[in-house]
Amino acid sequence: MTLETWINQELERRKNKNIFRELTSSSGLTDFYSNDYLGLARSEKLFDLINQRLEALNIKKNGATGSRLLSGNSTYVEEVEQKLSFVFKSPATLILNSGYSANLAVFSAIPQKGDTLLLDELAHASIKDGARLSLAKRFSFRHNDLNDLEAKIKRSAGKIFIGVESIYSMDGDECPLLELASLAKKYEASIILDEAHSTGVNGLYGSGLATSLGLENEIAIRLYTFGKAMGVHGACVSASANVVQYLINFARPFIYTTALSPHSIASIDCAFGYLRDNISLQGELLQNVNLFLAHTEKDENRKQSHSAIQTIMRPGNENVKRAASIIQEAGFDVRPIVSPTVPVGSERLRICIHSFNTPAEIVKLTSELKKI
Repeated sequence: MTLETWINQELERRKNKNIFRELTSSSGLTDFYSNDYLGLARSEKLFDLINQRLEALNIKKNGATGSRLLSGNSTYVEEVEQKLSFVFKSPATLILNSGYSANLAVFSAIPQKGDTLLLDELAHASIKDGARLSLAKRFSFRHNDLNDLEAKIKRSAGKIFIGVESIYSMDGDECPLLELASLAKKYEASIILDEAHSTGVNGLYGSGLATSLGLENEIAIRLYTFGKAMGVHGACVSASANVVQYLINFARPFIYTTALSPHSIASIDCAFGYLRDNISLQGELLQNVNLFLAHTEKDENRKQSHSAIQTIMRPGNENVKRAASIIQEAGFDVRPIVSPTVPVGSERLRICIHSFNTPAEIVKLTSELKKI
């Protein structure tokens, strides 16, 4: 069998199961699907600030020209890392190219043979992929179920690592961090926390869920993503200075990739500065989330979430695609989440609320949801 024949068979198999994915572009409908929770990606003011920062720094390079260990480092990158350490209340911070790369770096490099990785069953694909690259034993525990986690901790060997997210990307619910931190301390386990969907949205200066709860010293490693609420690109790991130096020396996704461009570094810098000066965006987002919740409180198909990520269950790929089409025809860009992205039977509409959505748009959307 030739490669093309095999690929064609695999694609046809997906089409027959109605799980075939295709790229689509923005439709011009009202945005209720992007991760641009605070509107920073669409902010013209932030766009101008980034360009002004590059001019002020007199940066004339388009690219980093190499990895951070070769030609891709600069004093400016290190200055931005220091600023991020202040925001995240962390001893040290290391910028990486994306949240995916950051999770691969941490989970593949730090847990060793003889150690145990315990992952929430709904952890992001990048966490699971990083864990697969580790030599440690790995197990999943039931979502947010600390009793199940504790039972598995008791059967674990070596150093114990617990991989969780602060806000889960498909259900929008929070990790019970306070209770988790207490449990981890009891067994001397290390928490690795992905703050992708809380970066910018929670905490002073957008520092995430852990710092908003005063737990920054209880979490061994925190990962932050800038491509969602911060509206730009890149990610970072915040941890002890030793952990950062360890990643610089052992994390292959950091060592063997070209660094972020100067434009990306300036974008990260300016995005946090802009949010600091416009922190009211967090409150505006919360108001809109509460408005959506007030108008969907009787919807039995809505998953419980108080974050910007809201979920309306419509099991079955055909059902959820049909529901999304109806909502889109009404003028709202809401996307279906189909299996295998989520388990069969848990297909849903994933609705993202933003600070820039108007009350009228939110009320009209909830009215359309009641019709399907």
